[in-house]
Amino acid sequence: MLVTVNETGRAVKVVGDPSHPVTQGFLCGKVAKYLDRVYSPQRVLYPLKRKSGAAKQLSNAHDSSSFERVSWDQALDEIAERLRLTAERYGPESILPYSYAGTMGLLGYGSMDRRFFHRLGASQLDRTICAEAGGQAWNLVYGRKLGTRNEDFTHAKLILAWGANIHGNNIHLWPFVEQARRSGARLVVIDPYRTRTAGLADWHIAIRPGTDAALALGMMHVILRDGLEDRSYIDEMTYGFAALAERVREYTPERVASWTGMRAAEIEQLAREYASTSPAAIRLNYGVQRSENGGTAVRAIAMLPALVGSWRERGGGAQLSLSGGFQWNRSALERPDLMLASPLGRTSRVVNMSRLGHALTALGCDPDDPGNGPPVHALIVYNSNPGAVAPNQNLVRRGLQRNDLFTVVHEQFLTDTTDFADYVLPATTFLEHEEIQGAYGHNFVQHSAQAITALGEARSNVWLFTQLAARMGFDEPCFRDTPRQMMQQALDPDESGLSRNPGMAHISLDSLASEGYIALRFDAKPDALPFESGALETPSGKVEFYSDQLAAAGLDPLPAFVAPTESRHSVAAEKFPLEFLPRKADHYMNSTFANLDGHRRMESATAQKLEIHPEDAAARGIVDGDRVCVWNDRGSITLVASISSRIVSGVVSARLDWGKLSSDGQNVNALTSERLTDIGAAATFYSTLVEVTRLT
Repeated sequence: MLVTVNETGRAVKVVGDPSHPVTQGFLCGKVAKYLDRVYSPQRVLYPLKRKSGAAKQLSNAHDSSSFERVSWDQALDEIAERLRLTAERYGPESILPYSYAGTMGLLGYGSMDRRFFHRLGASQLDRTICAEAGGQAWNLVYGRKLGTRNEDFTHAKLILAWGANIHGNNIHLWPFVEQARRSGARLVVIDPYRTRTAGLADWHIAIRPGTDAALALGMMHVILRDGLEDRSYIDEMTYGFAALAERVREYTPERVASWTGMRAAEIEQLAREYASTSPAAIRLNYGVQRSENGGTAVRAIAMLPALVGSWRERGGGAQLSLSGGFQWNRSALERPDLMLASPLGRTSRVVNMSRLGHALTALGCDPDDPGNGPPVHALIVYNSNPGAVAPNQNLVRRGLQRNDLFTVVHEQFLTDTTDFADYVLPATTFLEHEEIQGAYGHNFVQHSAQAITALGEARSNVWLFTQLAARMGFDEPCFRDTPRQMMQQALDPDESGLSRNPGMAHISLDSLASEGYIALRFDAKPDALPFESGALETPSGKVEFYSDQLAAAGLDPLPAFVAPTESRHSVAAEKFPLEFLPRKADHYMNSTFANLDGHRRMESATAQKLEIHPEDAAARGIVDGDRVCVWNDRGSITLVASISSRIVSGVVSARLDWGKLSSDGQNVNALTSERLTDIGAAATFYSTLVEVTRLT
């Protein structure tokens, strides 16, 4: 991104860098309006403290009447003292950090904050809410998150966008897809919802939610039955083929059709087209893994390129994430060894962020192990808005409303989470601090210069936790490291020299700051394809169809379809017969941007609406524009019915938003559960059943 700053120091324009091979001079519609966020009159620019007696409850959109402005010194002194008292009374593990990817720069995402909480002895957060199931599943097959480069998609003759709304949420891949299509490639979209990308596809397969593993296994059945596999690649590069071949024999097209909602002939067609088109590429995205069987689904889909040998063709293979190319020295950056210097003198417990509601309301933090440490008495939130994005929202709010829970939120706006905070601290935007970054959609290490002076008294994550560390009396030298020093530490090898990615060995901090971005180097052969040949970073050194790791853990070593606990095939469907897709909005990033007028106008066509198929609406006496209640045993939300063919019969859909901006103060996560995925212990947002009732 290029930022134009005028003579007064104000940023006046943001554009994509035309020299960058990926952004190519344009930005997505969300970020193109980023200055609306930076200069919004609703930004939090000064530390705020909850007024005595002010209730912790959801407020109006920009209502700050429950807070009073205080100085940074007062806020930091009082927060440090409260953390000290909490640790002394309940133990340091009663303090829980909660963060994710609101800031994705390397330092802002996890550096000084991790050092602070490790030294304090606070609970560790298992950050599973977004990508853990898919990431672990991919690595079980390939050992490392690498894949087809964006620019190589131009060579594909068939592109499967599997759970990937490329045009809506991966726009910088779209030009390469379009170039491939101009050269004759077909685009097939597999998605329960008719996204922008599905609307532009040659073929949209409206698979039923949570049945992706069944489809992938059904494709394997056809490929092997018809002899369309690549035996040369299988023999040289894979492990466990015979066991997989035996497993997929039971996944006949007819059986798979009963789960997926497809016709058997469509499964046959898809499998043959994929296996016989060369090269064929899969763009797999993380929506697939947000169901109860999601890890297995990703694992099964990831095996398809190995089965047909498409890794050996430029324009073949698959892409989930390219983040495995960025192997930073995270131990130097985050210093987990500091836990041994904490009052605990040991590694602290781990709390799963996808079970925040349970952690804040239960006697212990692990529903499978109630004795796993003390209840949470202090919550420090940054880079996230759990009041909107965490599952089982009513349980989360019940915990946030506790008078004995001390909550600090470092934020840019008054969100669903800040309404329950004791202190709200002003955070910088990425234009207001210096950073380095990796990526999961391209292979460039990037430097992000500070473009403007921070507005008001906004401060970065690094600054905040440096200040808290000083007030807590942490005297280790690492708490005095500057951002530049930490950037260098992230690039340096560890003491063994093993953690440094050889593909980053040519990158220095000075060269990065000077050039802006530098490409990774993976191989002596510049155009080498991932998983084309050679040893992989799996236990067998090969692509693993069969996982000894899973077998040793008592889990199924082969992929298999298991219907989610909440699906049309489950007993729960007798009471709640509709499968619910709590979709991400096209013009927000999770809950980020949801409060900005320009973004809300872009999203207005589907905001606060329930998309419901005409058959399901008619069966419930619902017409377009009716107010409806969407409910299950966890909660309910009020929306406006939108009769739609974007979803199939038996599925309804609504979009993630801030609860405080809705008519009833609720959002889609009032309906989602804390149930975890089969691999990676991640959130299962898309395994949710509901019923819909017309409101009079």
